Amino acid sequence: MIATIEHNNSNFKVDLSSPIDISIPLKNGKNNPTAWYVPAVKMEPVMTEDWVGEVKQGGSVNFFNIYFNPHGHGTHTESVGHISKNQESINECVKQYFFTSIVISVQPEERDGDLIITKNAIKELIKSRNTESIIIRTLPNSSDKKTMQYSNSNPPYMEEEAAFLLKELNIKHLLIDLPSVDREEDGGKLLAHHAFWDYPKNTRLDCSITELIYLSDEVLDGEYLLNLSFAPFENDASPSRPTLYKML
Repeated sequence: MIATIEHNNSNFKVDLSSPIDISIPLKNGKNNPTAWYVPAVKMEPVMTEDWVGEVKQGGSVNFFNIYFNPHGHGTHTESVGHISKNQESINECVKQYFFTSIVISVQPEERDGDLIITKNAIKELIKSRNTESIIIRTLPNSSDKKTMQYSNSNPPYMEEEAAFLLKELNIKHLLIDLPSVDREEDGGKLLAHHAFWDYPKNTRLDCSITELIYLSDEVLDGEYLLNLSFAPFENDASPSRPTLYKML
């Protein structure tokens, strides 16, 4: 279905029948991307002395408890509450869900054994395009990202100046295929988080960071309409399902 969208005084067409899901489904067990030393996802049926919440075990319905960590397991969207004393809820901070967006593919730069997404790399790829959100695919790209065990691996991250650039460009929503925009071990500084949200000086409460997405190589760089959907948890982060629609 082709729809004409009016958004921020602009009109454009998108094909709503061809959504591009860039989230990673959460599964039972270890077959998920995992970070920050959290244990594996656990999904298990509720059980009492005379009843089990699983049909294949004789129950009338499937009725499972799920144990996971929003930051450590799979695609999630977080608010500034992730780094603030007030622990602002993502459900209260983000109240709109459709945004203009661009997808860019970035080759991190090697520095002293680290792989870093630099300000210059992002600036060159964004150029002068005006957008509300940015989606960063790191190179090389591999489907291994969908099950990567990131703990103690020092994955690529974003330099503080790059996150500050996004803030200066008024990009409100940052999506990336890494477990964090910051270095795995940085002494708790979280420089890129602070720079993007401009915390605590002029905190951008309505902005978000989404981590552990995955874009296949079939998703080309360019302009899209983003639907940023997440579960309505009153928490600093929530599992999310960002979806793209190609602009026609």
